[in-house]
Amino acid sequence: MFLKRSALTVLGMSMVGSVVKAEDGKFSGDCKTTSDILGPFYRPDAPMRSDLTSPDLAGNRITVKGRVFAGDCETPLTNAKVEIWHCDSEGNYDNESKDFNQRAQQMTTDQGDYSFYTIFPGKYLNGKEYRPAHIHFRVTAKGHQELVSQLYFKGDPHIASDKWASDKNAALRIKEIIPEDVNGDLSLNFDIYLAYS
Repeated sequence: MFLKRSALTVLGMSMVGSVVKAEDGKFSGDCKTTSDILGPFYRPDAPMRSDLTSPDLAGNRITVKGRVFAGDCETPLTNAKVEIWHCDSEGNYDNESKDFNQRAQQMTTDQGDYSFYTIFPGKYLNGKEYRPAHIHFRVTAKGHQELVSQLYFKGDPHIASDKWASDKNAALRIKEIIPEDVNGDLSLNFDIYLAYS
């Protein structure tokens, strides 16, 4: 059974800091990606995969990719676990099926890379307001604090009325979709910076 919306679980929001690059090329400051609400629809043990689509799945295809970096703002993290989940194009989350639709996890490469091929998520009501389209992230790596966050899409008209997406701490998590090639393939780059534990 697919379920929509529910009361949202709120986690603390970390502050957006500043990053300074010194003459020796090293970074200092707070580069960490800010956190966001977990929400009610997280499921552990999603399949290890990069393709979340199927032939009969409605929705525009998009590649969400990036790199995961250590707390020094520049070292790529190998074998960081990146989990994502989101609703389908009609705003439904798969909370029960064995297929774990629109849910996946993978480990980053030796260069810190991750990439998921999925669909542009739909929207659903949270009370009287629609939440903007979003993708949930949970990222864990040895020696670093767990990150629970959300990715939003530039130009979404529901960002302004959403208390989480409109928060100043979410500004760097509102990303632009890029036409990647001559075939009309769409992508979005979301680099993730973890904080040391």
